Amino acid sequence: MQGKHLFEYAIIRVVPRVEREEFLNVGVILYCKKEGFLQSRYLLDEHRLKCFAGFIDLDEVKEHLNSFERICNGDKAGGAIAQMDIASRFRWLTATRSTVVQASKVHPGFCANAGEKLDKLFEQLVA
Repeated sequence: MQGKHLFEYAIIRVVPRVEREEFLNVGVILYCKKEGFLQSRYLLDEHRLKCFAGFIDLDEVKEHLNSFERICNGDKAGGAIAQMDIASRFRWLTATRSTVVQASKVHPGFCANAGEKLDKLFEQLVA
């Protein structure tokens, strides 16, 4: 396992009706302490989402997803959470919540390059 680093990831989901526990995978968030890496990637297929939940407010979903990105990047527009250290931002983003956009449970793994792993997970789980 030489050259491999521990990473953690979660799937970003849109959950139109929290009480029904139905969701659509729209992104991935990945954190690797060793590489100082925290990024998310998402793809909002508006047509698919409207077929899944025609009543959903797409602007609200987009704003939630943009917030994930701003917090990951430590962007000041992300508010106080975005100014926390990288591990705290990841823990905050992946905390259990009952909202329209939420993260799955966190899963660990090992990789040589966190950016490449994020791309691979995104292709496998979302695209």
